[in-house]
Amino acid sequence: MNIRSLTRGDGVVIGAAALLFIASFLDFYSATGIDRPSVWDLDSNYLALPSIFLLAFIAVGLLIASRFQPERKLAGLPLTAWGTVLAVSAAWSSLWALIACPDVLDLGAGSILAFLGTLALAGVAIAGAKIPALAGQLVPEPRPAAVPPYGGQPGQPQPGAGYGYPGAQQTPYGSTPQPVPPYGGTPNPTPPPTPGPGPQDSAHTPAPAPAPAADFTPFWFAVPVARPLFAEDGSPTPIAELAPGTWYLAVEQRGAATLIAQTQDGRRGVLNDTSGIQRG
Repeated sequence: MNIRSLTRGDGVVIGAAALLFIASFLDFYSATGIDRPSVWDLDSNYLALPSIFLLAFIAVGLLIASRFQPERKLAGLPLTAWGTVLAVSAAWSSLWALIACPDVLDLGAGSILAFLGTLALAGVAIAGAKIPALAGQLVPEPRPAAVPPYGGQPGQPQPGAGYGYPGAQQTPYGSTPQPVPPYGGTPNPTPPPTPGPGPQDSAHTPAPAPAPAADFTPFWFAVPVARPLFAEDGSPTPIAELAPGTWYLAVEQRGAATLIAQTQDGRRGVLNDTSGIQRG
C-alpha cells in the first residue's frame, strides 16, 4: 500500500465518509416534542441505514481499495465501477428520503448531512478523474534536493554546478549548456604548443584528434501529463509511466527531443515526447 497513490478526489471521498458517520448518529427525522432516534435504531427508521449509510460506506471502501489494487476485479468488473454504482445508489436513496419525509415529521440534521455526503461521494466517483483539481496527488512526492558539486558546501551557490537541478538557474530545454571545467582546473585552458615535426618523422605524425563535444549534465524534470518510458533496446512495450507531479532525472540526451530518463526506483528508459516538460 502506497499512500502517494491517493488523489485529492480520494481525500474528498474519505471526508464524505467521515461526514456520513457523524450524520448516522444524528436525528434522521425530527418532530416537535418527540425525541427521534438515529438511523441505528431500525425500528424507527427502517431502511435508512442499509439503503443510504451502509451502501455509502461500502462504496468508499471499494473506491479507496481500487487505488491500492487497480487490477483487482469483483464479478468481472473493476472495484471502481462497483464503488461508483453503490455511491450513486446511496445518493439516490438519500434524495428520496428527503422527498418522502412524512407530513407529521420534519427533516433532521442526519438526513440533510447524509444527502450532502452521498452527493459529494457520487460526484467524485463519477467525475473525479476528469477534474484536474481532484486528479492530483493527495500527498505530493518530496522534491529532490540539489546535489552540490565536489568540494562545495550545501546551500551555497556554485558557478555552473547547478545546471538542470531543482532550485538552480534554469536553462531552456534544447540549448547547449556551457561546459563546466574539471575540479581544480581553469576554464578554457590553453594547450601547450606542439613542436613541429622534424624532417625524419613528418610522415609518421598522426592527424590531430577532433575536440570533444560538451558533456551532457543531468537535470531534474517533470512531465505535464502521463507519458510512457520505453526500454533503451527499442522494445515497443513501456517499462514505466512517468506521472505528473513527480521529479525524474534526465541522464542522457539523444537528439533534439529524446531523453534517457531515470525513475526514482532506478529504472532507465527512453522518453520520446519531451514537449512541455518542466525543468527543476
